Amino acid sequence: MIDDDEVALTDGQYWNIGAITEQLADVRARWRAARQRHVEHEAAEFPSRSRLEKIMPALCGALFPLRLGPSFVRRHNEAAFVAETLQTALSRLYGQIRIELGYAMLDASSDAIERAAGRIIARFAHDLPALRALLDTDVEAAYAGDPAARSVDEVLICYPGMLAIIHHRLANRLYELGAPLVARIIAEIAHSATGIDIHPGARIGRSFFIDHGTGIVIGETSVIGDRVRLYQAVTLGAKSFAVDPSGALAKGLARHPLIKDDVVIYAGATILGRVTIGRGAVIGGNVWLTESVAAGSVIHQASAERERVSGALLPSGQVAGTTLPPGRDAGR
Repeated sequence: MIDDDEVALTDGQYWNIGAITEQLADVRARWRAARQRHVEHEAAEFPSRSRLEKIMPALCGALFPLRLGPSFVRRHNEAAFVAETLQTALSRLYGQIRIELGYAMLDASSDAIERAAGRIIARFAHDLPALRALLDTDVEAAYAGDPAARSVDEVLICYPGMLAIIHHRLANRLYELGAPLVARIIAEIAHSATGIDIHPGARIGRSFFIDHGTGIVIGETSVIGDRVRLYQAVTLGAKSFAVDPSGALAKGLARHPLIKDDVVIYAGATILGRVTIGRGAVIGGNVWLTESVAAGSVIHQASAERERVSGALLPSGQVAGTTLPPGRDAGR
Protein backbone atom coordinates (compact mmCIF):
# COMPACT_ATOMS: atom_id res chain seq x y z
CA MET A 1 0.00 0.00 0.00
CA ILE A 2 1.14 3.58 -0.66
CA ASP A 3 0.31 6.88 0.96
CA ASP A 4 -1.44 9.66 -0.92
CA ASP A 5 1.74 11.75 -0.95
CA GLU A 6 3.60 8.90 -2.70
CA VAL A 7 1.28 8.94 -5.72
CA ALA A 8 3.17 10.08 -8.80
CA LEU A 9 2.36 10.28 -12.47
CA THR A 10 3.83 7.56 -14.69
CA ASP A 11 3.55 8.29 -18.41
CA GLY A 12 0.72 10.69 -17.59
CA GLN A 13 -1.23 8.15 -15.52
CA TYR A 14 -1.72 7.50 -11.84
CA TRP A 15 -0.96 3.82 -12.19
CA ASN A 16 1.71 1.61 -13.72
CA ILE A 17 -0.08 -1.20 -15.55
CA GLY A 18 3.09 -3.16 -16.19
CA ALA A 19 4.13 -3.19 -12.54
CA ILE A 20 0.64 -4.00 -11.27
CA THR A 21 0.25 -6.84 -13.78
CA GLU A 22 3.59 -8.31 -12.75
CA GLN A 23 2.75 -8.06 -9.05
CA LEU A 24 -0.63 -9.75 -9.58
CA ALA A 25 1.14 -12.56 -11.44
CA ASP A 26 3.46 -12.99 -8.44
CA VAL A 27 0.48 -13.20 -6.06
CA ARG A 28 -1.23 -15.83 -8.24
CA ALA A 29 1.98 -17.84 -8.47
CA ARG A 30 2.37 -17.89 -4.68
CA TRP A 31 -1.25 -18.97 -4.25
CA ARG A 32 -0.92 -21.80 -6.77
CA ALA A 33 2.43 -22.96 -5.41
CA ALA A 34 0.90 -23.32 -1.95
CA ARG A 35 -1.99 -25.40 -3.34
CA GLN A 36 -0.38 -27.81 -5.75
CA ARG A 37 -3.07 -30.42 -5.14
CA HIS A 38 -5.46 -28.22 -7.14
CA VAL A 39 -3.12 -27.48 -10.02
CA GLU A 40 -4.85 -30.02 -12.29
CA HIS A 41 -7.99 -27.85 -12.24
CA GLU A 42 -6.31 -24.73 -13.58
CA ALA A 43 -7.07 -25.38 -17.24
CA ALA A 44 -10.63 -26.57 -16.60
CA GLU A 45 -13.51 -24.32 -17.55
CA PHE A 46 -15.87 -23.28 -14.76
CA PRO A 47 -19.67 -22.83 -14.80
CA SER A 48 -20.66 -19.25 -15.54
CA ARG A 49 -22.75 -17.29 -13.07
CA SER A 50 -23.61 -14.71 -15.72
CA ARG A 51 -25.00 -17.41 -18.02
CA LEU A 52 -27.00 -18.99 -15.22
CA GLU A 53 -28.37 -15.55 -14.38
CA LYS A 54 -29.91 -15.59 -17.87
CA ILE A 55 -31.07 -19.20 -17.71
CA MET A 56 -32.96 -18.89 -14.43
CA PRO A 57 -35.48 -16.19 -15.51
CA ALA A 58 -36.21 -18.30 -18.57
CA LEU A 59 -36.92 -21.38 -16.44
CA CYS A 60 -39.08 -19.30 -14.09
CA GLY A 61 -40.98 -17.99 -17.09
CA ALA A 62 -41.48 -21.49 -18.45
CA LEU A 63 -42.88 -22.64 -15.11
CA PHE A 64 -45.20 -19.62 -14.71
CA PRO A 65 -45.54 -18.22 -18.24
CA LEU A 66 -48.44 -15.80 -17.70
CA ARG A 67 -46.91 -14.16 -14.62
CA LEU A 68 -43.12 -14.60 -14.85
CA GLY A 69 -42.83 -14.82 -18.62
CA PRO A 70 -42.53 -11.85 -21.00
CA SER A 71 -45.44 -9.51 -21.54
CA PHE A 72 -46.42 -10.93 -24.94
CA VAL A 73 -47.36 -14.31 -23.48
CA ARG A 74 -51.12 -15.02 -23.44
CA ARG A 75 -53.16 -18.17 -23.01
CA HIS A 76 -53.31 -18.76 -26.75
CA ASN A 77 -49.50 -18.79 -27.14
CA GLU A 78 -48.22 -19.89 -23.72
CA ALA A 79 -47.67 -23.53 -24.74
CA ALA A 80 -45.58 -22.47 -27.73
CA PHE A 81 -43.64 -20.02 -25.54
CA VAL A 82 -42.97 -22.71 -22.91
CA ALA A 83 -41.77 -25.21 -25.51
CA GLU A 84 -39.42 -22.75 -27.19
CA THR A 85 -38.12 -21.33 -23.91
CA LEU A 86 -37.49 -24.73 -22.38
CA GLN A 87 -35.65 -25.93 -25.48
CA THR A 88 -33.23 -23.02 -25.22
CA ALA A 89 -32.93 -22.87 -21.42
CA LEU A 90 -32.41 -26.61 -20.97
CA SER A 91 -29.81 -26.70 -23.73
CA ARG A 92 -27.90 -23.89 -22.05
CA LEU A 93 -28.27 -25.48 -18.63
CA TYR A 94 -26.95 -28.76 -20.04
CA GLY A 95 -23.87 -26.84 -21.19
CA GLN A 96 -23.26 -25.50 -17.68
CA ILE A 97 -23.74 -28.95 -16.13
CA ARG A 98 -21.30 -30.42 -18.63
CA ILE A 99 -18.74 -27.78 -17.69
CA GLU A 100 -19.16 -28.62 -14.00
CA LEU A 101 -18.70 -32.33 -14.65
CA GLY A 102 -15.66 -31.62 -16.81
CA TYR A 103 -14.18 -29.82 -13.81
CA ALA A 104 -15.18 -32.58 -11.36
CA MET A 105 -14.41 -35.62 -13.57
CA LEU A 106 -10.92 -34.75 -14.79
CA ASP A 107 -9.95 -38.33 -15.59
CA ALA A 108 -13.18 -39.16 -17.43
CA SER A 109 -13.51 -39.18 -21.21
CA SER A 110 -15.47 -36.55 -23.05
CA ASP A 111 -18.11 -39.14 -23.92
CA ALA A 112 -18.49 -40.16 -20.27
CA ILE A 113 -18.90 -36.54 -19.20
CA GLU A 114 -21.51 -35.92 -21.90
CA ARG A 115 -23.45 -39.02 -20.89
CA ALA A 116 -23.41 -38.01 -17.22
CA ALA A 117 -24.54 -34.47 -18.03
CA GLY A 118 -27.22 -35.87 -20.32
CA ARG A 119 -28.60 -38.07 -17.56
CA ILE A 120 -28.79 -35.11 -15.18
CA ILE A 121 -30.52 -32.74 -17.61
CA ALA A 122 -32.93 -35.44 -18.80
CA ARG A 123 -34.08 -36.22 -15.26
CA PHE A 124 -34.24 -32.55 -14.36
CA ALA A 125 -36.40 -31.78 -17.41
CA HIS A 126 -38.65 -34.75 -16.64
CA ASP A 127 -39.16 -33.46 -13.08
CA LEU A 128 -40.22 -29.93 -14.07
CA PRO A 129 -43.99 -30.62 -14.05
CA ALA A 130 -43.76 -32.11 -10.55
CA LEU A 131 -41.68 -29.14 -9.41
CA ARG A 132 -44.31 -26.74 -10.79
CA ALA A 133 -47.03 -28.63 -8.85
CA LEU A 134 -44.90 -28.45 -5.70
CA LEU A 135 -44.38 -24.72 -6.18
CA ASP A 136 -48.14 -24.28 -6.50
CA THR A 137 -48.45 -25.49 -2.89
CA ASP A 138 -45.92 -22.85 -1.83
CA VAL A 139 -47.86 -20.10 -3.61
CA GLU A 140 -51.08 -21.23 -1.95
CA ALA A 141 -49.39 -21.35 1.46
CA ALA A 142 -48.18 -17.78 1.08
CA TYR A 143 -51.60 -16.53 0.03
CA ALA A 144 -53.33 -18.38 2.88
CA GLY A 145 -50.72 -17.38 5.45
CA ASP A 146 -50.43 -13.65 4.80
CA PRO A 147 -53.46 -11.42 5.40
CA ALA A 148 -51.79 -8.72 3.28
CA ALA A 149 -51.80 -10.95 0.18
CA ARG A 150 -54.58 -9.94 -2.23
CA SER A 151 -54.09 -12.76 -4.73
CA VAL A 152 -51.88 -15.69 -5.60
CA ASP A 153 -50.63 -13.63 -8.55
CA GLU A 154 -49.38 -10.95 -6.17
CA VAL A 155 -47.54 -13.61 -4.18
CA LEU A 156 -45.86 -14.95 -7.30
CA ILE A 157 -44.89 -11.59 -8.75
CA CYS A 158 -44.02 -9.59 -5.63
CA TYR A 159 -42.86 -11.84 -2.79
CA PRO A 160 -39.09 -12.29 -2.48
CA GLY A 161 -39.71 -15.46 -0.51
CA MET A 162 -41.45 -16.97 -3.51
CA LEU A 163 -38.56 -16.10 -5.82
CA ALA A 164 -36.15 -17.72 -3.36
CA ILE A 165 -38.31 -20.85 -3.12
CA ILE A 166 -38.56 -21.22 -6.92
CA HIS A 167 -34.80 -21.02 -7.22
CA HIS A 168 -34.36 -23.43 -4.33
CA ARG A 169 -36.71 -26.07 -5.75
CA LEU A 170 -34.78 -26.04 -9.02
CA ALA A 171 -31.36 -25.87 -7.38
CA ASN A 172 -32.18 -28.64 -4.93
CA ARG A 173 -33.14 -31.00 -7.75
CA LEU A 174 -29.88 -30.29 -9.57
CA TYR A 175 -27.98 -30.77 -6.31
CA GLU A 176 -29.60 -34.16 -5.76
CA LEU A 177 -28.99 -35.21 -9.37
CA GLY A 178 -25.26 -34.52 -9.15
CA ALA A 179 -24.66 -30.91 -10.20
CA PRO A 180 -23.95 -29.28 -6.82
CA LEU A 181 -21.83 -26.44 -8.15
CA VAL A 182 -24.43 -25.25 -10.68
CA ALA A 183 -27.02 -25.63 -7.92
CA ARG A 184 -24.97 -23.51 -5.53
CA ILE A 185 -24.57 -20.75 -8.12
CA ILE A 186 -28.35 -20.74 -8.64
CA ALA A 187 -28.86 -20.48 -4.88
CA GLU A 188 -26.47 -17.53 -4.69
CA ILE A 189 -28.28 -15.77 -7.53
CA ALA A 190 -31.46 -15.92 -5.44
CA HIS A 191 -29.54 -14.92 -2.30
CA SER A 192 -28.22 -11.81 -4.04
CA ALA A 193 -31.70 -10.87 -5.28
CA THR A 194 -33.67 -11.52 -2.10
CA GLY A 195 -31.36 -11.60 0.94
CA ILE A 196 -32.59 -15.15 1.59
CA ASP A 197 -29.77 -17.71 1.83
CA ILE A 198 -30.93 -21.30 1.28
CA HIS A 199 -28.27 -23.91 0.63
CA PRO A 200 -29.36 -26.12 -2.29
CA GLY A 201 -28.79 -29.23 -0.17
CA ALA A 202 -31.56 -28.29 2.29
CA ARG A 203 -34.63 -30.51 1.99
CA ILE A 204 -37.93 -28.63 2.19
CA GLY A 205 -41.43 -30.08 2.18
CA ARG A 206 -44.67 -28.90 0.62
CA SER A 207 -46.50 -25.62 1.29
CA PHE A 208 -43.43 -23.74 2.48
CA PHE A 209 -44.01 -20.07 3.29
CA ILE A 210 -41.32 -17.44 3.79
CA ASP A 211 -42.88 -14.18 5.03
CA HIS A 212 -40.77 -11.04 4.37
CA GLY A 213 -37.65 -13.21 4.32
CA THR A 214 -34.70 -10.83 4.44
CA GLY A 215 -31.84 -12.34 6.42
CA ILE A 216 -33.10 -15.94 6.49
CA VAL A 217 -30.31 -18.56 6.49
CA ILE A 218 -31.05 -22.27 5.95
CA GLY A 219 -28.03 -24.56 6.15
CA GLU A 220 -27.08 -27.44 3.88
CA THR A 221 -28.32 -30.36 5.98
CA SER A 222 -31.51 -28.73 7.24
CA VAL A 223 -34.67 -30.80 6.80
CA ILE A 224 -37.96 -28.90 6.80
CA GLY A 225 -41.34 -30.62 6.82
CA ASP A 226 -44.66 -29.67 5.26
CA ARG A 227 -46.58 -26.45 5.92
CA VAL A 228 -43.70 -24.70 7.71
CA ARG A 229 -43.66 -20.91 7.98
CA LEU A 230 -40.54 -18.79 8.52
CA TYR A 231 -40.28 -15.05 9.10
CA GLN A 232 -37.38 -12.71 8.42
CA ALA A 233 -33.93 -13.16 9.97
CA VAL A 234 -34.50 -16.78 11.00
CA THR A 235 -31.34 -18.89 11.09
CA LEU A 236 -31.27 -22.68 10.81
CA GLY A 237 -27.57 -23.13 11.35
CA ALA A 238 -24.83 -25.35 12.74
CA LYS A 239 -23.82 -25.22 16.39
CA SER A 240 -20.29 -26.49 15.87
CA PHE A 241 -18.11 -28.01 13.16
CA ALA A 242 -16.35 -31.35 13.37
CA VAL A 243 -12.76 -31.54 12.11
CA ASP A 244 -10.85 -34.38 10.47
CA PRO A 245 -7.47 -35.68 11.73
CA SER A 246 -5.64 -32.97 9.75
CA GLY A 247 -7.66 -30.24 11.47
CA ALA A 248 -9.71 -29.34 8.39
CA LEU A 249 -13.48 -29.04 8.68
CA ALA A 250 -15.27 -32.33 7.99
CA LYS A 251 -17.65 -32.08 5.04
CA GLY A 252 -21.15 -33.44 4.61
CA LEU A 253 -22.02 -34.20 8.24
CA ALA A 254 -25.60 -33.61 9.39
CA ARG A 255 -25.32 -30.46 11.50
CA HIS A 256 -28.47 -28.40 10.91
CA PRO A 257 -31.96 -28.57 12.45
CA LEU A 258 -34.84 -30.89 11.67
CA ILE A 259 -38.07 -28.87 11.45
CA LYS A 260 -41.18 -31.04 11.55
CA ASP A 261 -44.55 -30.35 9.91
CA ASP A 262 -46.68 -27.29 10.75
CA VAL A 263 -43.95 -25.40 12.63
CA VAL A 264 -43.96 -21.59 12.76
CA ILE A 265 -40.69 -19.76 13.45
CA TYR A 266 -40.97 -16.02 14.04
CA ALA A 267 -38.60 -13.21 13.17
CA GLY A 268 -35.04 -13.29 14.44
CA ALA A 269 -35.14 -16.80 15.90
CA THR A 270 -31.88 -18.78 15.76
CA ILE A 271 -31.89 -22.59 15.89
CA LEU A 272 -28.49 -24.26 15.88
CA GLY A 273 -27.29 -27.84 15.63
CA ARG A 274 -28.90 -31.18 14.76
CA VAL A 275 -31.92 -30.53 16.97
CA THR A 276 -35.55 -31.37 16.29
CA ILE A 277 -38.39 -28.87 16.42
CA GLY A 278 -41.47 -31.03 16.95
CA ARG A 279 -44.60 -30.94 14.86
CA GLY A 280 -46.81 -27.90 15.37
CA ALA A 281 -44.31 -26.07 17.60
CA VAL A 282 -44.23 -22.28 17.62
CA ILE A 283 -40.87 -20.55 18.07
CA GLY A 284 -41.21 -16.91 19.07
CA GLY A 285 -39.24 -13.95 17.86
CA ASN A 286 -35.54 -13.65 18.78
CA VAL A 287 -35.45 -17.03 20.52
CA TRP A 288 -32.05 -18.78 20.60
CA LEU A 289 -32.32 -22.58 20.64
CA THR A 290 -29.68 -25.29 20.76
CA GLU A 291 -31.94 -28.00 22.22
CA SER A 292 -34.80 -30.01 20.74
CA VAL A 293 -38.38 -28.87 21.27
CA ALA A 294 -41.34 -31.21 21.76
CA ALA A 295 -44.31 -31.30 19.40
CA GLY A 296 -46.88 -28.62 20.11
CA SER A 297 -44.57 -26.51 22.28
CA VAL A 298 -44.70 -22.73 22.26
CA ILE A 299 -41.31 -21.16 22.94
CA HIS A 300 -40.86 -17.46 23.54
CA GLN A 301 -37.77 -15.49 24.45
CA ALA A 302 -38.25 -15.26 28.22
CA SER A 303 -39.08 -18.94 28.63
CA ALA A 304 -36.15 -20.00 26.49
CA GLU A 305 -33.85 -17.95 28.72
CA ARG A 306 -35.31 -19.58 31.86
CA GLU A 307 -34.86 -23.00 30.29
CA ARG A 308 -31.19 -22.29 29.62
CA VAL A 309 -30.71 -21.21 33.20
CA SER A 310 -32.71 -23.96 34.94
CA GLY A 311 -32.73 -26.79 32.43
CA ALA A 312 -36.21 -27.63 33.70
CA LEU A 313 -38.50 -29.57 31.37
CA LEU A 314 -42.09 -30.61 31.90
CA PRO A 315 -42.83 -34.36 31.75
CA SER A 316 -44.34 -33.84 28.27
CA GLY A 317 -41.02 -32.45 27.08
CA GLN A 318 -42.40 -28.92 26.85
CA VAL A 319 -40.16 -26.19 28.20
CA ALA A 320 -41.37 -24.90 31.53
CA GLY A 321 -43.40 -21.71 31.33
CA THR A 322 -43.77 -21.65 27.56
CA THR A 323 -47.53 -21.90 27.10
CA LEU A 324 -49.10 -18.67 25.89
CA PRO A 325 -52.72 -17.70 26.51
CA PRO A 326 -55.15 -18.99 23.84
CA GLY A 327 -55.01 -16.82 20.72
CA ARG A 328 -51.87 -14.95 21.84
CA ASP A 329 -49.46 -14.38 18.98
CA ALA A 330 -45.98 -15.73 19.67
CA GLY A 331 -44.06 -12.83 18.26
CA ARG A 332 -44.79 -11.62 14.78
